[in-house]
Amino acid sequence: MVKLTIVGRVEDGLPLAQDQTYVNQQDNASFLFYKQQAELLLKQISKDPLLHPKMSILLDHHSFHFLVEKNICYIALSDSSYPRKLLFHYLQDLRKELDNFGETALIQTTSKPYSFVRFSKIIGRIRKQYMDTRTQANLSKLNASRKQELDVVTEHLNDFMQRRQLSEISSLDPRMSVSTIWCSRYLQDIALKWTPVTIIILVILVIFKSSFDYDR
Repeated sequence: MVKLTIVGRVEDGLPLAQDQTYVNQQDNASFLFYKQQAELLLKQISKDPLLHPKMSILLDHHSFHFLVEKNICYIALSDSSYPRKLLFHYLQDLRKELDNFGETALIQTTSKPYSFVRFSKIIGRIRKQYMDTRTQANLSKLNASRKQELDVVTEHLNDFMQRRQLSEISSLDPRMSVSTIWCSRYLQDIALKWTPVTIIILVILVIFKSSFDYDR
């Protein structure tokens, strides 16, 4: 199910609205953790205008999904088992509602986080339509898009954040871009796989050399 929804401004990462269903859970440690991660994700998205407009970010047994259109970012957190195609239908519905919201000027000028309370209520209404994936309406959406490939990039949250941080560092100091490859998970996996093998080979060579010198 959809557990958290935030709509924010890409220009500066300001959260504009959230699902009011979770306002009463502000003292819930788990909810606060995921909300903070969503807000941090929104900030990172605002720093990279060339970022892919549709992404799924994996975190534990959950996934953040976001859609960026017209300088607005729609972020939703769901269980990993929730159908991703249906989740992006949900985000598209939010986008359509905001397009018809009629507060374009206020969206661009407001400086107060979560100031769009009226749209927060709309988020809650739309979210209820997607709670049960087995309803006829949701099954029809899944069946209609079954043959359509989602143009969505998937990445783990830690990798996403690390890549964004390295990108910021390299933009400040181009010399740092040379070293970013050494921080990649790919090279870390290679190191973990081949380091023990390399050590064993070196030990064998040392023993062989010692034995050869002793025979001489």
